[in-house]
Amino acid sequence: MAETLLVVDDEEAIRYALKVVLGAQGFEVLLAADGAAALDTLDTRDDIALVLTDLKMPGMDGMALLAEVQRRPAAPPVIMLTAHGTERRAVEAMKLGALDYFKKPFDQDELLRVVRRALHTARLGRRVRQLEAGQALQRTMVFASDAMWRVAELVERVAARDIPVLITGEPGTGKELVARAIVGASQRANRPYRPFNCAALTPEMAAAELFGHARGAFTGADRARPGLLRDADGGTVLLDEVGELRPQVQSTLLRALQERAVRPVGEARAVPVDVRVISATNRPLVDSPEFRQDLLYRLNVVEIHLPPLRARRDDIVPLARHFVERACGQFGVDDLRLSAAVERRLLAHRWPGNVRQLGNTIDRLVALCAGPLIDDETWGLAMSGAQRPAPTVGLKAQVDAFERELLARTLDGCAGNQSEAARQLAVSRMTLVTKLKKYGLR
Repeated sequence: MAETLLVVDDEEAIRYALKVVLGAQGFEVLLAADGAAALDTLDTRDDIALVLTDLKMPGMDGMALLAEVQRRPAAPPVIMLTAHGTERRAVEAMKLGALDYFKKPFDQDELLRVVRRALHTARLGRRVRQLEAGQALQRTMVFASDAMWRVAELVERVAARDIPVLITGEPGTGKELVARAIVGASQRANRPYRPFNCAALTPEMAAAELFGHARGAFTGADRARPGLLRDADGGTVLLDEVGELRPQVQSTLLRALQERAVRPVGEARAVPVDVRVISATNRPLVDSPEFRQDLLYRLNVVEIHLPPLRARRDDIVPLARHFVERACGQFGVDDLRLSAAVERRLLAHRWPGNVRQLGNTIDRLVALCAGPLIDDETWGLAMSGAQRPAPTVGLKAQVDAFERELLARTLDGCAGNQSEAARQLAVSRMTLVTKLKKYGLR
C-alpha cells in the first residue's frame, strides 16, 4: 500500500513540484497551503506517514506547525523545507523534534534520499513503540493487524498520562478490554478499578450508585453507601455506555468532575475524590442533542477508536484460534483445531457483531465438533442451526453454549442496546447484565 505524505507550503509551484516528484515514486501526496489547512488534514486522515513543511510561511510557520503536530497522540514525523539562509532554524527544528530537512530549490535525488531515510527511521521507531505498546494491550487482547497496533500505540501513550480517555467503537469490538489495558499500564494499576454500566439502572439509581447516598435518602436506602466514585478513590472508573446516561445524571457528573468532589444523594456536604475516568460508547456523542457537550469535553481529552473486525481482517484467524482454545477449556473437550477451509470461511465473513460474534461462532463450532478438526461439516452444522451433540460435550456445556449464543445473537440484533435485548428476552436488565458478564459478552 502506498504511503501517504503531506506537503505544506504557501508556494503553489513548490507544492506542485513535490507532488509530481513524490507521486512518481508511488507515494500518495496530500497538499496544504498553510499550517491551519495541514492540521485540518491531519484531523481527517490517520494514515499520514510523513509531513514535509516549509519553515517560513505566513501565519503558522513550520516551527509552530511542528509543535502542533507533536502534541498529537500518534504524530507523524516532520521534515523541514528550508530556503537559503534559514539552515540554522532547520537545525533548531531538528533539536525540537523534526526528523530531517532539505533545501529548496531542491535537488530531486537529495529530496528522495531524505524522504526515504526519514520513512525508514520512522518505521523502525514505530515498530519499537509498537512492541513496547503491544505489551500492555496484548495482556488483554489478541491482535495482529496494523490498525490494532496503532491502538496499542495510543494505549501506551495515554496509559502513563493521568487524563480522561473516551473509547469508541461498534458493539463487540472490545472497548472494556482496552480500558483494562490502559488501567494495567497506568500509575493507578494497583489502585481500585470500578467499571459501571451507565445503561443498567434508572436515573435515580444510577445517581445513587455513582455518587453514593445517605441512609433514608430514598425508599429502600436502609444504610448509607459511599458510591462508585468514592469507592474508586485513588483509582479508575470505567463509564461503559456513557452515552446512555440521563441528562440529570450528566449534569451531576459534570459538576463532580469539575470540582473533583461528589455530593451523595441526601447529603449537603461534598466529599473530595481523586479518580481517573475512562468512558466508552458505541454511538457518536459529538453534537448529540441527548448528551451534554461540556461533559463530552471533560471525558474526551483523548479518543481511542476501535475499528470493526471487518476493517482489521488480519486479527480474525489469531482471534479464532484463541477462542477455540478458550472454548475447549470451558467446555471440557479435547484440543481442537480449525481446518484451513474453515479459516478461509471465517476470513470471508463480514462479522457485523465484531469480536463478540466471532467468539460466539467459535463456541458453537467447538460445541458441535466431533473432533479433532473443525471442518466444513462442522461449519455447515453451526451455520444451519442444526443441533448434533458432540460426544465429548456434556449437557451443561451444551446448555451454556446455547444460552450464550442466544444472548449474543439477540444483543447483536439490537445493535448492542441492552435495554432492548432484555425486553426481547423477557428478562430484567440486571439479569441480562449478569448473564452477559458470565459469558464474557460485556
